[in-house]
Amino acid sequence: MTIFDLSKPGRIARAQMPAPKSADDIPDNFRRKEPAMLPEVSELQVVRHFTNVSQKNFSIDTQFYPLGSCTMKYNPRGAHAAASHAGFTGRHPLAPLEFSQGLLSCLFELQEILKEVTGMHGVSLTPMAGAQGEFAGIAMIRAYHTDRGDTERDEILVPTAAHGTNPASAVMCGYKVREVELLADGDVDMASLSAAVGPHTAGLMLTNPSTCGVFERRIGEISALVHEAGGLLYYDGANLNAILGRVKPGDMGFDVLHLNLHKTFATPHGGGGPGAGPVGVGQRLLPYLPVPMVERVGEDTQEHAEDTPEGVEDTQCVYRWLDEPDRPKTIGRLSTFMGNAGILLRAFVYARMLGNEGMRRVGDYATLNANYLAKRLHDAGFQLAYPERRPTHEFIISFADDTKRFGVTAMDIAKRLLDHGIHAPTTYFPLLIPECFLIEPTETETKDELDAMVTALISIQHEVESTPEVVKSAPHTLPVKRLDEVRAARQLDLRWTRKA
Repeated sequence: MTIFDLSKPGRIARAQMPAPKSADDIPDNFRRKEPAMLPEVSELQVVRHFTNVSQKNFSIDTQFYPLGSCTMKYNPRGAHAAASHAGFTGRHPLAPLEFSQGLLSCLFELQEILKEVTGMHGVSLTPMAGAQGEFAGIAMIRAYHTDRGDTERDEILVPTAAHGTNPASAVMCGYKVREVELLADGDVDMASLSAAVGPHTAGLMLTNPSTCGVFERRIGEISALVHEAGGLLYYDGANLNAILGRVKPGDMGFDVLHLNLHKTFATPHGGGGPGAGPVGVGQRLLPYLPVPMVERVGEDTQEHAEDTPEGVEDTQCVYRWLDEPDRPKTIGRLSTFMGNAGILLRAFVYARMLGNEGMRRVGDYATLNANYLAKRLHDAGFQLAYPERRPTHEFIISFADDTKRFGVTAMDIAKRLLDHGIHAPTTYFPLLIPECFLIEPTETETKDELDAMVTALISIQHEVESTPEVVKSAPHTLPVKRLDEVRAARQLDLRWTRKA
């Protein structure tokens, strides 16, 4: 039922109505000829309707959400409250510098924090999502090679377990994509990489830990091999949560990376946004970072002194934007103004709340939870994809045997998990593991929650073996049952039309 189905002519919820404004300044050709088609409902109906709708959703606030490679963790409300301060939300993006020093100081500090966390030499906050951060990273690799006249490099190497956006980003930047195989233990096949690397290699896109849930043990060799061939290394930051505070991608030899602030740094993830995907670079890619960036002009710095905002004394610390004239080799702008400010502020507050020790705990507990859950499921008879490897922050189990013996798929089991109040892990990714669950418990879940998931999966496994039709027809307790996913994707209809 939609809010329109509750509508009756003449009902009014005055508290929900916007304050009336005069339309005198609006030209006649832009004015409505008839009232907008809005529902006429009472305030109580509005409250009950949307409260009931919200209770039908799965969310981090209500249920365990072990979505592999997505880091669906609880984020502290303190970060959201601070980012919602009136001084931030009330600031116009075109406000003069003298009225923007507080915001700019926060963004500058966030740039510095992310540089320290990743081991990079420079960070730009402007990309609006992880995918746009990927695009920016590959665009900088292309700009670097073009600037050097190295135009024969037309290939980006991508492991078979990479995120789907990796090859898409490479193609969007004009590159051909060449796959690199993995070994049975989840590591990159060095023979396959050696055969692929050459004078046409512009770079390698790699996630470490990988989407197989293991840390790439030969990362030093990989870095040396690609660099010796003249290529660069791109780091997909989707799995940074696993190594936060412990290992820096810059120390592994990566030249450029993107970060998903909506995964690792305190933004509600899911629902299509909002997001932020800052990019960090090593020394050789510094000139190409997207703009704008924030610069601090200290009391000992004479550079840009003529740009000191009016009303701000030269002796105090001043923050200013760096734009195209300041960075002539930049790949340019990726978003209006300077990126998604609210998400960046949440990340800044979250990082300050954690501090160095807190960030180390994030990586430690994310890894501990994943290893505990993997061990318990393995002991209960579930098939780990890489039983000889220690998981990082996530791991994979396969239901291929259940599919072969009982005709029950990983998707069936995922749907049945919903009946136990647990959102399904990522299914069928990475594609090289048949009938797989990619499980990431994150650092914010308790041992009780992890044990509850083990209990639920054991119960479902008993059903698979005894009453498989119960699993195949799940979910049974939710308002929405099985959807025709192909039809939903190809014939999506989100419009509401008034009944005749």
